[in-house]
Amino acid sequence: MGKVVAICNQKGGVGKTTTAINLSAYLAILHKKILLIDMDPQGNATSGLGVNKAAINNSMYGVLLGNIQISEAIKNIHIDNFFIAPSNVDLTGLEIELVGAVAREYKLKNALKEVAELYDYIIIDTPPSLGLLTINSLTACDSLLVPLQCEYYALEGLTKLLETIKLVKDNLNAGIEMEGIILTMADFRTKLTHEVIDEIRSHFGEKVYKTIVPRNIRLSEAPSYGLPVALYDEASVGAQKYKELAEEILERHIIISSEEKEIDERNQKISEGEQAGSRG
Repeated sequence: MGKVVAICNQKGGVGKTTTAINLSAYLAILHKKILLIDMDPQGNATSGLGVNKAAINNSMYGVLLGNIQISEAIKNIHIDNFFIAPSNVDLTGLEIELVGAVAREYKLKNALKEVAELYDYIIIDTPPSLGLLTINSLTACDSLLVPLQCEYYALEGLTKLLETIKLVKDNLNAGIEMEGIILTMADFRTKLTHEVIDEIRSHFGEKVYKTIVPRNIRLSEAPSYGLPVALYDEASVGAQKYKELAEEILERHIIISSEEKEIDERNQKISEGEQAGSRG
């Protein structure tokens, strides 16, 4: 089953959608089958990958209402194993339409059951708020990535997000974990950037990825061409950093999988030893 990862931060302008698009693209380039789900009514991930929001017939709006299966909304884009479930402004009214719905927090989780086995990673781009769409994303995911910009108010709002994650973990999704924190929009010419990086690393330690994404004009330009930066300008600094981030995330997952396998094998040997001892 594919790993479901939500990219989440209630603050806007932190590089959330940029990360969703470009991390997904590089994971696909690195031979992983990727589904990017656009859960933001602004549909920036959708338009940023060249999908015409105004011309969408099947979108996440219909999926979450239960009118269509998610497989009916999915489109292949740019790279053979890169797919998107698009969104547009129709999603704006969904919170009101689902106000009385049974298990409304589980709409996305239930929709994903149809396709979870088909992808290595399902990446969810969430809206910059903590409403029902974000709660659905947190309920459906295995873990979340939090982009934090290297600016003065970097930690503003993160406390509230962590409180929300705890509530979701306690009440809706016991398995949710913090995947990691991605430092974005770094300007290494300023002293403030270095201070913010040090502060975030001191707070969160190994949860912060080594890769830091700088401010980069090519990253800003790529969505206007409907392309991930890997296809727009693969030689740019922004492209190289998202490639490094994708590689770092895959490396972490390999290490974690290896550790989990060792623990399972150790527990199995202990169990077999106890059974042998009881028979003796």
